[in-house]
Amino acid sequence: MILILYPQTDLEGAEFRRLEEHLRNLSGISYRVHRVRGAQQTLTEIYLLGDTSSLMPEDMQDLPCVERAVKVSEDYRIIGRHRDDQRIHAFEYNGVEFSQDNLHVFAGLCAVDTPEHVEQMMRALQSHGQVCARMGAYKPRTSPYAFQGHGKDCLPYVFELAGKYGIKVIAMEVTHEDQVDEIEAALEQTGRPTGVMLQIGTRNTQNFELLKQIGRRSEFPALLKRGFGITLEESLNAAEYLASEGNSRIVFALRGMKTNMGDPHRNFVDFAHVPVVKRLTRLPVCIDPSHSVGSRAGAPDRLLDVMHVTAQGVIAGANMILVDFHPNPSQALVDGPQALRLDELSWFLDDVAIAREAYERRRERAARHAAE
Repeated sequence: MILILYPQTDLEGAEFRRLEEHLRNLSGISYRVHRVRGAQQTLTEIYLLGDTSSLMPEDMQDLPCVERAVKVSEDYRIIGRHRDDQRIHAFEYNGVEFSQDNLHVFAGLCAVDTPEHVEQMMRALQSHGQVCARMGAYKPRTSPYAFQGHGKDCLPYVFELAGKYGIKVIAMEVTHEDQVDEIEAALEQTGRPTGVMLQIGTRNTQNFELLKQIGRRSEFPALLKRGFGITLEESLNAAEYLASEGNSRIVFALRGMKTNMGDPHRNFVDFAHVPVVKRLTRLPVCIDPSHSVGSRAGAPDRLLDVMHVTAQGVIAGANMILVDFHPNPSQALVDGPQALRLDELSWFLDDVAIAREAYERRRERAARHAAE
C-alpha cells in the first residue's frame, strides 16, 4: 500500500510523528518514506511493505497527514500504475519536464572525443532549438582493448560547452558510483552550467548493487536501458530497484534485443513495447534507434533505417529519443558507422515532428471514439 501525504506536510512536525508512531505499531509491516519531486511540487509518499491485505484504504486515509491511500495491484510497487492511482506522472529536472505526454530528443556523441567535436555538436543543437544532448564520457566495451572513453578528463569542457550553448540536460552513462562522484565534482567545479541524467547501460541492467547506488543518488534522474537479453519484466524490476532506493525520476529506454532474428539490424527492434511500458508503469519511455539499427543503411524511399525505426517509436508514443550524431562519423571513436551527420539533424528533427504529429492525431481520434 502507498500513502500519499498532503503536499505541505512537515516531516519534522507533530502530525507526521503521530503518523510514524501509528505505522511503527502495525504488526508485520515496515515502511519507507520517499520524497517525489514532480514538475509542479514535491510530494511525500510512504510505502508500506509486508502483508497489507488487512489494511483498508479508507482507514489509512483517516491517519494524520494522509491525503489518500493506494492499494498496490502490480509487482512494480513504486513505478507501476495501480487501481485508483492518481500519483504524479511527471518530473522536472534543470528546467526540463519529463512525462508520458511530451517528447525530447537527446542527440549527440556516443563517445566524447575532442572539444571541437563537442562544440560543433552543441552549437548545432542550439541552432535547432534543442536543450538536451547525449555525451559519452565512460564507455563500457565488449573488448578490453577498445576505447573506454575519456572519463573525468573530458567532463569540465563538456559541461562548460553545454552551458555556453544552452544545453540543460546531458544523458551520460555510468558504470560505477565513483563516476557519479566525478560528475558531481566536475559540475561543482564548472559552476553547474548544465544537468546530467545518469544512464545505466544494457549490460548493467542487472548489476543490482549499481542500481541501488544510483537509486540513492536521487539528485540525478536516471535513464535505464532495457537489458538486451532479458525479459521486459526483468528490466522493469531493475527500474523498481532504482525507485525502491529513493530515486523515482526514471526514464525507461528501449534499445533493441540481442538476437539474430533482428539481422541485418544490430538488434531486434522492440519499440512496439513503448505503449506496454506506459501501460504498466508511470515512467516516460525512451527509444534508442542508433543502437537498435547499428548502421546508416537506407531503403529505396531514401529514408534511413534509423529514421524509419525512430518514427515507429515516436508514433507509438515515445517520450525521449537517444540518437547518435557526430560532426565526422568516420573519425568517431565509438559507433561511427551508425552516427548521423550534423547536416542531417534538421532532416531528422523534421521527420520526428511528422511522426509526433501523427501520434497526436491518433490520440485525439482515440479520445473522440471513447466519448462517442
